[in-house]
Amino acid sequence: MTRAKTGDPDAWRELYRAHAGRLVVWLGTRAHGDTAVAPEDVAAEAWLVAAQKVADFTGTSEQFAGWLFGIARNLAATHHRRSVRRRTDPGLPETLELPASDAVGEADGRDWVRRALGQLPPRERDVVACIDGVGLDVSATAEALGISAVAVRVAHHRGLRRLRAVAPAEDQSVAAASSRSR
Repeated sequence: MTRAKTGDPDAWRELYRAHAGRLVVWLGTRAHGDTAVAPEDVAAEAWLVAAQKVADFTGTSEQFAGWLFGIARNLAATHHRRSVRRRTDPGLPETLELPASDAVGEADGRDWVRRALGQLPPRERDVVACIDGVGLDVSATAEALGISAVAVRVAHHRGLRRLRAVAPAEDQSVAAASSRSR
C-alpha cells in the first residue's frame, strides 16, 4: 500500500490484478437502475476515484478491497439515483442481471443461481455475492456495503438459509448426505 500511495505502477498493477475481476463480477450481481451503465464502467470509475483518494486510505492491502468495493457501491448508487431522477432507463424492472454463459452445461446452473439470488432481499443478495461470489471476508464486505460486520454475518446466515430453502430437492438430498458423512 505504501508503494501504491506513492504512485508506483507495479503496486497498482498488483492491486488491479487482485481485485479488478472480483469487482466487476460483484457489480454485475447488484441490482441497478440504469442498464446503459455497465458494471465495467462503474468499476473503471471506482479505480479512478481510488487512485485519486489513495493518499487518504489508512489500511492494509487486505482492507483495500473493502474500501474499493465501498467506492464502487457509492458510485453505483449515484448512477441509480441519477437514472431515476432523469428517467434515463427504458423502464426495465430492477432485477438481478448476471452475464449469461456460453457453455450449455454451465447455463443451467447459472440460471438456477440467478433465480435463487434474485429471490433474496437486496442486503442478503449483496452479502452472499461479496462473500461467496467474489471471496471477500466479513470485514471487507462490511466496508464495501457500508454496514457493520455483525450485520454482514446475520445477512450471510439468513441469505444462505433462504438459498437452502429454494435449492432443488436433489441438491438438498446430496447436501444432507454429505453433512451426515462428516
